[in-house]
Amino acid sequence: MPFARLATATTPTCHIGLGLAAVGRPGYINLGRDEDLREDRSVETLRTRTHELLDAAYAQGVRYFDAARSYGRSEEFLADWLNTRPGLEDIVVGSKWGYTYTADWSTDAETHEVKDHTLATYERQRAETDALLGDRLDLYQIHSVTPDSPALTDKELHAKLAEAAAEGLTIGFSTSGPAQADAIRAALAVTVDGEPLFRTVQSTYNALETSAAPALAEAHDAGLTVIVKEGMANGRLAGPHAPDVLKEIAEEAGLGCDAVALAAILRQPWAGVVLSGAATITQLASNLHAAVVDLDDDQLARLATLVEEPQAYWERRGQLPWH
Repeated sequence: MPFARLATATTPTCHIGLGLAAVGRPGYINLGRDEDLREDRSVETLRTRTHELLDAAYAQGVRYFDAARSYGRSEEFLADWLNTRPGLEDIVVGSKWGYTYTADWSTDAETHEVKDHTLATYERQRAETDALLGDRLDLYQIHSVTPDSPALTDKELHAKLAEAAAEGLTIGFSTSGPAQADAIRAALAVTVDGEPLFRTVQSTYNALETSAAPALAEAHDAGLTVIVKEGMANGRLAGPHAPDVLKEIAEEAGLGCDAVALAAILRQPWAGVVLSGAATITQLASNLHAAVVDLDDDQLARLATLVEEPQAYWERRGQLPWH
């Protein structure tokens, strides 16, 4: 398991990863992108921004980096960065397949990505990822598995993924939607030749959406590394958009709302890596303060009052515009 590398890291931020969803493409559903990225979102501008974020993250102890085929040119940007740093042996690189990016570098495309979990898509996207990341890729995840995903029942796909695992690639999956817990439990039951197929799970969990927690604890107990995504709820927990309760606790802690929101996730005993989706160096630095936030029982109880019903949370997420 490549995540064993994180166990040997000594920096307090080694369990915070950097996700590239917000900077690998010009449009995304995060709130505040107009302020974060401004008008210049050319390929080269975002390539430079991504490299600066990767440099800053590594310098501050981050050791897991997360991309996806559907995150525009995120794999390309990450590969460029890695190719100029061949000596970095202490990092873990993950990517995902299952969505195809279709926006053609536009922020107002009718469709930004298309989901397909078939074997044909896996083989096509695996070749595309290999062409960019090659042997630097440690983890390949099925992107956004839901309970009805064919990836949970396709035995031919499972066999191909098991072949990749036998060759040294760690196989994982991510989840989305109000039934994340069901998807996680279904994936935990997938075996090939009597052995569990998946070694990692990446799920949405934050102060507003906590429904996956019991299933993530089960995954952790089963030996999977748990990666938490969307800890900032696509910007809903960031400064100007944060609920008053979160703002009050952040003021008490003397840090940003983002640091408090991520710190609450880091406290979960099953959380192996918590992703920062920072789009700026300032956001990244603030996110990384999560590693030193100490929340007391009263503060945690107040944060618990923010939890929304999963259906309502995901309906609102689905309404967020692509900026």
